[in-house]
Amino acid sequence: MPELARLEAHLAGLGRVLLGYSGGVDSALLAVAGTRALGAGRFLAVIGRSASYPEVQYQGALALARDFAIPLEELATGELADPAYRANTPDRCYFCKHELWTQLGRLADARGFDVILDGTNADDLGEHRPGLRASAEHQVRSPLAELGWTKADVRAAARALGLPTWDAPAAPCLSSRIQYGLEVTPGRLAQVEAAEAYLRALGVRGDLRVRHRGDHASVEVGPAEQPLVSAQWAAVEARLVALGFATASLDARGYRRGALVGELPVLS
Repeated sequence: MPELARLEAHLAGLGRVLLGYSGGVDSALLAVAGTRALGAGRFLAVIGRSASYPEVQYQGALALARDFAIPLEELATGELADPAYRANTPDRCYFCKHELWTQLGRLADARGFDVILDGTNADDLGEHRPGLRASAEHQVRSPLAELGWTKADVRAAARALGLPTWDAPAAPCLSSRIQYGLEVTPGRLAQVEAAEAYLRALGVRGDLRVRHRGDHASVEVGPAEQPLVSAQWAAVEARLVALGFATASLDARGYRRGALVGELPVLS
């Protein structure tokens, strides 16, 4: 594991820092390390709130900020007002991040911050992440990637700092569950959030996705959770139908990171 001192020294040399903070393990590590390295006068974590941000993640982000005395503010983001975002093409994340970094850029200018950071790590650079283009356009820095920290490095450092989310599964925005080409709406986001909350209440741990495919919901969980969901499938299916889906299924292939990306046609 790279030494935390190296990360803190890197952050200390960036001036006054504003962090886009979601509460995921990457941004959480930066929030704690930034607070330690820079102090409240030179560091601020900012949450961008919208209907695509899961309530459970929001509450976790607030709790971590309280527990570690992280300077924190919130602002509303308006990506759902953007027709390009709602259209839900494979580059949807670009429009989300463009809105977020535009809002944070205005805040940084108004408050005299020198740099904006995100939680991109070295592993992220090889994945389908259209939002990275928006980060580059807005000159957002990615200290974890700059230092070559992988997800495993981040988790090890977060554990060493005592972060309760050090081993939490990845939790991208709710829009990532909606099949490409199907419009992102507050109603569909609410369906996904309520469905996943129900499954968590049943005891599902680890990776979980309820993929919104219009009238159909497909549930993806890790191999260890398949028996639990299978045993309670009648109740799960009934709940999904009550939420507005016509049909539902438990994906026998289990959770697959970026499953909707993998379903896109290959262009020749």
